[in-house]
Amino acid sequence: MKKNDTRTERDSMGVVEVPQHALYQAQTQRAVNNFSVSGRTMPVPFIRALAMVKYCAASVNSSLGLLDPQIAQAITESCDEVIAGDHLHHFPVDIYQTGSGTSSNMNMNEVIATLAAIKCGVAVGANDHVNMSQSSNDSIPSAIQISSVVEIESRLLPAITVLLEAINAKEEEVGHIVKTGRTHLMDAMPVTFGQELEAWRRQFESCYEGIVFGLKGMKKLAQGGTAVGTGVNAHPQFAALFATEVSALTGVSFETNPHPFNAMGSLDAVVALSGQLRNLAVALMKVSNDLRWMNSGPLAGLGEIELEGLQPGSSIMPGKVNPVVPESTAMVAAQVMGNDATLGLAGQSGNFELNVMLPLVADKLLESINLLSNGLTMLAVNAISSFKVREKVVEAALVKNPILVTALNPVIGYAKAAVIAKKAYVENRPIIDVAEEETDLSRAKLEALMNPALLTRGGIADR
Repeated sequence: MKKNDTRTERDSMGVVEVPQHALYQAQTQRAVNNFSVSGRTMPVPFIRALAMVKYCAASVNSSLGLLDPQIAQAITESCDEVIAGDHLHHFPVDIYQTGSGTSSNMNMNEVIATLAAIKCGVAVGANDHVNMSQSSNDSIPSAIQISSVVEIESRLLPAITVLLEAINAKEEEVGHIVKTGRTHLMDAMPVTFGQELEAWRRQFESCYEGIVFGLKGMKKLAQGGTAVGTGVNAHPQFAALFATEVSALTGVSFETNPHPFNAMGSLDAVVALSGQLRNLAVALMKVSNDLRWMNSGPLAGLGEIELEGLQPGSSIMPGKVNPVVPESTAMVAAQVMGNDATLGLAGQSGNFELNVMLPLVADKLLESINLLSNGLTMLAVNAISSFKVREKVVEAALVKNPILVTALNPVIGYAKAAVIAKKAYVENRPIIDVAEEETDLSRAKLEALMNPALLTRGGIADR
């Protein structure tokens, strides 16, 4: 940068040149200079949540008579602008920074201090005013939890609901159709599409319940613990009043963690929530792969369903159409599972009174929430809701399925049934024709015993 493109700022370590029009000050610039790692900055939901922390702290400190009301109002108004999405380019600190997130905390303090000073016409201190009653060590964990909870409640849980509604609607549409079941990817006893879809739905319902349970721990905030959990330099009422203030601001019921040492030294609530997100990713991978298998072919695969054709599938093979949406969601699932592994390792980095991988935690947790929110909606709208069952293909495979002979076990015994099944495989004939030849049961009796629709209801054959 040219000299006239910068201004000189000072902190406790000396002077540093800062871009002329930057809202941040010296400590942010030092972080920019020190951490040229990924070129990726902290997630926007985290930035907004950290601004919420500053807003609520200023409001509480003012109500306690610790902060000049004029300065407090200028701070809250400035925070409102960041919460609304303004000034985001003034938060340039790399994700891979100091493990406490102090660089991001000071970045926020400096931006808000600059904006507030302009508004109220008096000097506003990044540390003394904006950071009053706080430390990076409680503000950053709180911002992680606030941003994650808000994103889950406003985006992820509604996205799961969209998927559940899509599955339920598809159950009603095609649930009556009987198909060949599969275990080990091999032909098995018949099931209905409704039974397969219900299994998917139950899996996602369980994931929903697990995530809601995981949010309970995330709603207990570390704020008020300040440097090491003792609450030094914070009013005794600060933590409780902060929880009330942030609950009003977000519309989510947060509370003070009664054990701030635990809240700052460990990330148990984050790790537990990430595990629930991993479970959701596992379900997403399972269903994506089921869709891909059922759609495979369409001539040389299973070809049971036809996913909506969304784009050409090959740059060299004309007419090829691929299951792009399930493939995309499977990659989402893989990334979330990887993020969970990262978050587990990060959770181990709680050394004594502080975890020192907080910026990474913020990035990976919010990335998982964002990917899942988008991926679930995409799968619901562009795959589940729009696939069609190829009933003729399903019926043709079903009537030839030798495994239907399982229904004869109670009547003719397993060994005799196995002989019939093997003969049907070798001769590639409908199982009922072979059974009619190999037993003394009538055609009508065999049709009754091996009726695929009746077999989906379970029970023991009428002898």
